Amino acid sequence: MRIGTPKEIFDGENRVAMTPESATQLQKLGYECSIEKGAGLAAGFSDQDYKDAGVKIAATAAALFKEADVVAKVRPPEDVEIKRLRKEQTLISFFYPAQNTELMDAANAKGAHVIAMDMVPRISRAQKMDALSSMANIAGYRAVMEAGNNFGRFFTGQVTAAGKVPPAKVLIVGAGVAGLAAIGAATSLGAVVYAFDVRPEVAEQIESMGAEFVYLDFEEEQTDGAETGGYAAPSSPEFREKQLEKFRELAPDMDIVITTALIPGRDAPKLWLEDMVALQKSGSVVVDLAAERGGNCDLTVADEKILSANGVTIIGYTDLPSRMAAQSSTLYANNIRHMMSDLTPEKDGVVNHNMEDDVIRGATITHEGAITFPPPPPKIQAIAAKAPSAPEPTAEEIAAAEAAAMKKAGLQQTILLATGGALMLLIGAYAPASFMQHFIVFALACFIGFQVIWNVSHSLHTPLMAVTNAISGIIILGALLQIGGGGFIVTLLAGISVLIATINIVGGFMVTRRMLQMFQKS
Repeated sequence: MRIGTPKEIFDGENRVAMTPESATQLQKLGYECSIEKGAGLAAGFSDQDYKDAGVKIAATAAALFKEADVVAKVRPPEDVEIKRLRKEQTLISFFYPAQNTELMDAANAKGAHVIAMDMVPRISRAQKMDALSSMANIAGYRAVMEAGNNFGRFFTGQVTAAGKVPPAKVLIVGAGVAGLAAIGAATSLGAVVYAFDVRPEVAEQIESMGAEFVYLDFEEEQTDGAETGGYAAPSSPEFREKQLEKFRELAPDMDIVITTALIPGRDAPKLWLEDMVALQKSGSVVVDLAAERGGNCDLTVADEKILSANGVTIIGYTDLPSRMAAQSSTLYANNIRHMMSDLTPEKDGVVNHNMEDDVIRGATITHEGAITFPPPPPKIQAIAAKAPSAPEPTAEEIAAAEAAAMKKAGLQQTILLATGGALMLLIGAYAPASFMQHFIVFALACFIGFQVIWNVSHSLHTPLMAVTNAISGIIILGALLQIGGGGFIVTLLAGISVLIATINIVGGFMVTRRMLQMFQKS
C-alpha cells in the first residue's frame, strides 16, 4: 500500500505531514511513500531530500490522491480534496468533526475512512500520537517568542552601569500543554511568571517549573479529570466572577499575558476582558492562543495583531505552529508515523483498521460508509478516577481510637518489662560471675552507642558513614573493656573486633573525604 502527502492548500500553512525521516520509518512498516512536488519546501524539506529517502514525487495533488491508499495531511481537507477521495481510501488529518459536520458527511459519502488526529484519546498509550499536544507545545513556546518580539524590554532583570532593569512579569492563563510550554520558555528567559488554572491539582507542576500558582479564595467542587479526559471543565458563575476579580487585581502589574484556555466542543471562554486590558500598562502584550475559537480576550482579532487604545498589543495569530514549520512538521509527521504503526500491527504494509482498539476507534470519524463520531468513552480513562474517600471520623471516634492505642501501648510495655525482669532474675540466679561482667559491658555499650548514634551530627559527614562509624566505635569500646578480662578466646575475639572496627572507621572517613571533595569547586 502507498501513503501519500499532498501540499497544504490552506493559505499560509507551511507544515507538511511527511518528512524524509518519517518516510524512512513508514517504509520499514512496509509502505511505499509519495509526496506532492514542493510540499515540504515551506518546512525546509526539498524534493531531493525526499528522493534520497526513497519517496516518489507526484507531479500534482490529483495524481497523488489517485495513487495513494492512505492520504496524510495537516489541515482539514478542502472541498476540492474531498472530491478527490475514493471508496476505501484512508484520510488522516486534523478534522475537528464537531465543527465540520458537513465536511464529515461529504467524506463519508465518498466511502473514505477518516482518522481525525485531533480526536486521538488522551490515554497513556496514545501519547505518541497526540498531535494536539505536539502542536500546543510549539504554540506555547512560540507565544513567548511573539510576546518578546513585541515587548519593549528585557524578560530578565538586569543591573547595569546605566541603571537597573526590573524583570518582566508574565501571567499564563491555563496550564495545559501550551501553558506549561509557555511557563518553561518564560522562566528560562528570566521573567517572573505567574500561572492560573481552574484545576488546583496542576499547582505542583506549575511551581516545579519555577512559576507561582495564582490561588483563588474560593472553594468549588472540581470535576473529576477522568470525566473530562484531562481537560478543564466549565466553571460555575460564582467561580468565574471570583476568577475575573483576581485577574483585574493582577492586570496593572502584568507586562505579558498569555491565554491558553479552551474547553472541548465549546467556544473559548472570555477571561481577559476589555476593562482588564485598559488596566494594563502601555507597552504590555497579550497573546491569545485561543484566537481560532473566538479568543480568551475580548479584543482579540483572529490572525491579526492590534493595538488597544491604551497601547497594549493584542496578538491573535492562529498559525503559531506553522511559524515553526520545520519543528512542527517533524513532530506531526512522527505522530502520523506512530498512528500508522498501530494501524499496521503486522508491519506488512497493509492497514488493519481495528475498531476494537481504543485509540483507532476514538480517532476514527467515518468508517465503512458510517459516521462513527462521536466515539464511545475509552475503556482506559485519561486520569484514574478517584477512589471513594472514607467518611471523616467523629470526635468521639477519634478519642476512642486514641484511648485504645494508649491501652495497647501500655499493655505492650508491661509485657516487655515483665519479660525483662524475669530474664534478669534467671541470669542472676544461674549465670556465673564472669558472664555478668560481660553482660554489664554489653548493656553499657548498647546504651552509650545509642546515645552516640542519636546525637551524631550528619552535617560533619554523610548519614550512612555517621551511623556505621558510631557502631564501630561501640564495638571498639566493648572490645577494649574485654581485653585482658577473660580467657584466651575472649582476648583474641576482642583484638579482632578492635582491628576490624578500626579499619571500618578509617575507611569510612576516607570515603567521606572523597565524597566531599566531589562537591568542592576546583
